Amino acid sequence: MKYAALVKAIHSANAQLQGRAAMAVNQALILRNWLVGDWILEFEQHDKDRAKYGDRLLDRLAEDLKQSGLKGLDPRTLRDCRGLVRQYPQIRGTLSPGFLARPDSGGTVPRIPATLSPESAAITSPSANQSSPQIRQTLSAESPTPLTPETLLRLSWSHLQELIAIDDPWKRAFFENECLLANWSVRQLRRQIGSLLFERTGLSTNKKAVIQKARKQERQQDFTDLIRDPYVLEFTGLAERPEYLESDLESALLTHLQSFLLELGAGFCFEARQKRITVGRQHDYIDLVFYHRILRCHVLIDLKIRPFKHGDAGQMNFYLNWWKANAVEDGDNPPVGIILCSNRDEAAVEFATAGMDQKLFVSRYLVALPSVEKLRRFLEADRERIEGQMPPSKLSKRAPRKPKS
Repeated sequence: MKYAALVKAIHSANAQLQGRAAMAVNQALILRNWLVGDWILEFEQHDKDRAKYGDRLLDRLAEDLKQSGLKGLDPRTLRDCRGLVRQYPQIRGTLSPGFLARPDSGGTVPRIPATLSPESAAITSPSANQSSPQIRQTLSAESPTPLTPETLLRLSWSHLQELIAIDDPWKRAFFENECLLANWSVRQLRRQIGSLLFERTGLSTNKKAVIQKARKQERQQDFTDLIRDPYVLEFTGLAERPEYLESDLESALLTHLQSFLLELGAGFCFEARQKRITVGRQHDYIDLVFYHRILRCHVLIDLKIRPFKHGDAGQMNFYLNWWKANAVEDGDNPPVGIILCSNRDEAAVEFATAGMDQKLFVSRYLVALPSVEKLRRFLEADRERIEGQMPPSKLSKRAPRKPKS
């Protein structure tokens, strides 16, 4: 074997087995959520205690699970688990009897078997361009033909959440097909649903051309998209890393900015980087989060490597309102947001303080926080220094960037 062939073979084996590992974790997440939804439906339909909880069942259950240390099962996700069972009952066929045992009234917890059924154990991750004979190519006259559970489990949990939200079974079947045949990412699926691809295809006289154009517009998903999925990370207990979301330049700027603010010694305490906030099925990320011990408030920082746009203030306002509703503790003042915008020749710094008592807080904030001019000078000088040190390939070849408005 030649050396070049050895290197190529190792790379190929690594990619294939990483893909299988990611797919296996995803399938376990979907099966867990299907079981959760099945148990919730069983409780709602038959348990004597169901009237005690009523419409608040999912809120109460989500809170108790959170208090017990289980992440990722908020009320919205629990509703999606229940919807998964209703829309995709065929997943039951991948579960052996041990999986389907229900919690009994005495509190006994069912033991999950070590293996899946033979059918689900045989599932592998197909290549991006490989179509499968199991994918539905045509629909019957009366109703869509359900996907086999083996094919269905090739989709991610995040894909299924988007599909569950589609009420029209024909529309749902259309996007199931396209996700499997075109290997769309969740963002691409969301984009095509929002662009009314199904409706536009139905109205078009050349349906094939509309679909082919949509497929060419989208980058195909690979297993790294699945590994970075926030739901998969929560399910496996892994932490989200900033490298998943930042380019080299952004990462360097944020690292230097983080150090700069801590070195000021003006009360900044570092708390989080790329802090994820989730509303519904949408994930957003705050670049840096500090707690200011003098002002007794959180400081949210968002970095844009471009000039300021009016939508940036709305985005920061969204972050601040979410933070006030979900993260402010007793005794804290309302959070403050700092937007840092820059290009090589210009930097703009905007403070978003929506909802704060202007007379009470703003003057104290502006005294204790770094001045706009100090932040502007630091950001301009730091960017020039970092770009001067980076090779051109690092500046042009960037990692996937988090979605921003």
